[in-house]
Amino acid sequence: MKHTDIRELFTSPEKFVDTKVTVCGWVRTARDSKTVAFAEINDGTSFRNIQLVFDKTGMGEDEIRDVMNVGVSVKAEGMFVSSERNGFEIEVTSIKVLGTCPADYPLQKKRHTQEFLRTIPHLRVRTRYFEALFIVRDRLAFAIHSYFHSHGYRYVHAPIITGSDCEGAGEMFRVTTQPWNAEYKTEEEYYGDDFFGKKAGLTVSAQLEGEMAAMGLGRIYTFGPTFRAEHSNTTRHAAEFWQIEPEVCFADINDIIEVAEDFIKYIIKDVLDNCSEELRFFDQWVEKGLIEKLTNVIRSDFAKVDYSDAVKILSECGREFKFPVEWGCDLQTEHEKYLTDEYFKKPVFVVNYPADIKSFYMKQNPDGKTVAATDLLVPGIGEIIGCSEREADLEKLTAAMIKRNMPLDSYRDYLDTRKYGSVPHSGFGLGFERAIMYITGVQNIRDTLLFPRTVGSL
Repeated sequence: MKHTDIRELFTSPEKFVDTKVTVCGWVRTARDSKTVAFAEINDGTSFRNIQLVFDKTGMGEDEIRDVMNVGVSVKAEGMFVSSERNGFEIEVTSIKVLGTCPADYPLQKKRHTQEFLRTIPHLRVRTRYFEALFIVRDRLAFAIHSYFHSHGYRYVHAPIITGSDCEGAGEMFRVTTQPWNAEYKTEEEYYGDDFFGKKAGLTVSAQLEGEMAAMGLGRIYTFGPTFRAEHSNTTRHAAEFWQIEPEVCFADINDIIEVAEDFIKYIIKDVLDNCSEELRFFDQWVEKGLIEKLTNVIRSDFAKVDYSDAVKILSECGREFKFPVEWGCDLQTEHEKYLTDEYFKKPVFVVNYPADIKSFYMKQNPDGKTVAATDLLVPGIGEIIGCSEREADLEKLTAAMIKRNMPLDSYRDYLDTRKYGSVPHSGFGLGFERAIMYITGVQNIRDTLLFPRTVGSL
C-alpha cells in the first residue's frame, strides 16, 4: 500500500511539511482528552515515533476509539505539520485499523523488566529498548562489512557443517540424520551409515577454512553464525552467536594488532556517527557515560603489555582476587577489568600468552614457553578480541597437534597449507554479540539476539 516511511518524514521534513501524508505503523502510546486524542506510532524505519493528533470534534468517537489500544496497527492520513513540543506531528483526517490488538497484549506498560521480555522474544522487538538495540546491531554489521571491503579484504562464506573442531574443546553440536534409536555395534559403523559417512557437527569457528582461503586470496574475512555446546549459563555465553574472523597473509602479530585496533575504532565511530539517537537512549537508560566511554576508546592509543608483566601487575596490586594469579593461569574477567578499568584506564592488548593455555595453531615464540597470541581487553567488559599469529612452520605445527593428541588425518587439508608455500599470517576473532554489548552497555547476551539459544532454552 502506498505510504511514506516515518524515517523519511524526519530525515527530510522540508519535503513534507504542510502537505498531506499517509503513514502506517503500530500504536506505541495513546492518550485521550475531552476534545483531542493523541497516539504515537512507529513503523520500524525510525527510532523516533510520529505523533498522530485527532480532533474529536471533526472525527467520530468510534473511529478514534479503535486506535487508542496499544499494539493496534493503523494506516493514517493527514497534514504533516510543525510542532513546538514534538518537532513534527500529523493532524489526522482519516484513520484505518489494519490489525486489532486485544487487551491481553503484554506490552501495555511503558517499561518492563528484561527478564519478563525474554519470555516473549517474538514481541519484545516492539519495545524501544529492543528497537534501539537491533538498529545498532544492523548498523554495526554494515560497518564491519564496510571496514573490510574498504581495506581490500574478500568476504568468504565458510561452511556451517564441518568435521573439524577448530578449538579442540569438544563443544560441538552433532549433526546427524540417524534415528534416535539407531543401534550399531561400533561408533565407526554408526557414523559410516550417517549422511556424510563420518562424524559431523556445527562449526565453532571459521578460522581454519579462513586460513585456507587467505592462502589464495591474501586478505579475507568471515562473518557468520558459530555454535558452542558449552554448559555456561552466564550473561556472556550463548549456544549460537555470530563471529567476525579476518585472516591476513604476510602479517605478523604486530601487524594484526594494528589491524584490530584500527578495526575496533572504525566500527565504534561508525555507530557513534550513525546511531546517535539510539546511543543517547542507552546512555540514559542502560549505561550512564556510555557515549563518553566509546568516544574515549576511539581517541585513545591502546596499551600493550606482555602477559608476564600483566601477571606481575596483578600479583603486586594488593587486590584480593577470587581467582589467584600466577604465571600460567588464564586471566579471568576480574583480572582483565582491573587491567583496563583501574591500571591502564583504556583498552589494552595482552601479548605472549603461555602456550599451554592457548590453541594449537598459534605461533610458538623462541622462548619455547609462550605463543604470539594477544587478547584485546576493553574497559567494562574485559576480552573482546582473541588474536594471534598462526604457526607457519609445518614441523612445529604438527608437533603441537601431536602433543595435544589431535588426529592428524582429520587436519590433513589444513596441514597442506603449511606444506605448500606457507607464509607468515595472522588473524583474530570478534564475537559480534559481545561487541554489541560493549557498544550499547547491554549486560546480557540474550538481549542482543533476536531468538537467543542457550543451554536448556530453545
